Amino acid sequence: MGVFFIKKDSVQTVNKNKELVIILILGALAAIGPFSIDMYLPGFPAIAADLHTDIAHVGLSLTSYFIGISVGQLVYGPLIDRFGRRRPLLFGLLLYMAAAAFCAFAPTIHWLIGLRLLLALGGCVGMVASRAVVRDLFPPSETARVFSTLLLVMGVAPIVAPTIGGYVTALLGWRFIFAVLFGISVLVFFAVLRYLPESKPEDKSISLHPANITKKFWTVLKDQTFRSYAIAGSFGSAGMFAYITGSPYVYMEILGFTEQQYGWLFGLNAFGLIAASQFNRVLLKRRSSADITLLAGTLQFLTGLLLILSSAFGLIPLSAVLVLIFSYLVWQGFIFPNATALALEPFTTHAGSASALIGSMQMVVGAVASGLVSYFHDGTAVPMAAIMAVCTSIAFVALLGAKINPRVAPAVS
Repeated sequence: MGVFFIKKDSVQTVNKNKELVIILILGALAAIGPFSIDMYLPGFPAIAADLHTDIAHVGLSLTSYFIGISVGQLVYGPLIDRFGRRRPLLFGLLLYMAAAAFCAFAPTIHWLIGLRLLLALGGCVGMVASRAVVRDLFPPSETARVFSTLLLVMGVAPIVAPTIGGYVTALLGWRFIFAVLFGISVLVFFAVLRYLPESKPEDKSISLHPANITKKFWTVLKDQTFRSYAIAGSFGSAGMFAYITGSPYVYMEILGFTEQQYGWLFGLNAFGLIAASQFNRVLLKRRSSADITLLAGTLQFLTGLLLILSSAFGLIPLSAVLVLIFSYLVWQGFIFPNATALALEPFTTHAGSASALIGSMQMVVGAVASGLVSYFHDGTAVPMAAIMAVCTSIAFVALLGAKINPRVAPAVS
């Protein structure tokens, strides 16, 4: 199926080769945010030493980044609906470039914390715009397939980013991490400028008055289809955040794996997530997105229960946690692309706002889940497993709600 580039006076189709280029650019845009997190994590000790602080204060630069991503997406959503996708996207990338350059020269930890906030405010536009552009260019029957492909590109970030960050820190110092991020953003900026046409023309009828923006977000939230699948996708992702937070301690301190072995296991789990998202593309030829999401959500829910039985009650060997976490992430590989596609399906004119809400929900709920794992840390695997189980249970209930009360109303603009 060809991609449609929507213009004011025409609709232009492109061939499969150009479609692949567009998807790669959108994947790169969506991956900038996660890449900016994972790549600088290995540099925490070096940053703390160089800026004469401790790792806890360096961690605040991660907190400020999460805040920027959560708030920034809500800002960009209405902007890309009003001004089209390209102009806000290019502005955000320019802001990201400037922030990355200044991060490389941050004189104190307080400067770094503030600049990381600006970095997030620039980078999150790619996360919002990539989802909205997919909704613009592809019919609802194709969006889940495209989101599966995007997940393949995005999934490379957690695999390669920490490794690259570790080598850059060891060979050149932590400041060069931000030089690399600057270089990546420059490449993406010119790729967007050259190869990503406007998929939605400027719409002057859309108001940017705060009251109207709030009303628009509320309209999106009131839509039953959006609400069900956005909750399912957000809490499924939150379970993954809980795993990312708790797995270093569980794998290395409890199960006794080395740092290198942990890296391989982390990569294996990421591979499972990516492989599932690609198999989802094949499965979509036989089953609907809604059916696949419900089945995957059910299996993830059961996996969450087994995690509790293993970690809290000892009814299953603790080593089974490895298999269960892998399974949990595999089911997430089916849930994420389908839930995102189904949540955006009712929207055309306000796809940007809907995309922004999904992104903000995922980051806020994920940050809370991550924080709860740290807060309840007790030297066991129980906090991680319990938060993962709670998250998937909420996602499962949301999916059941979508199944019991399917959408019957026409799409919301």
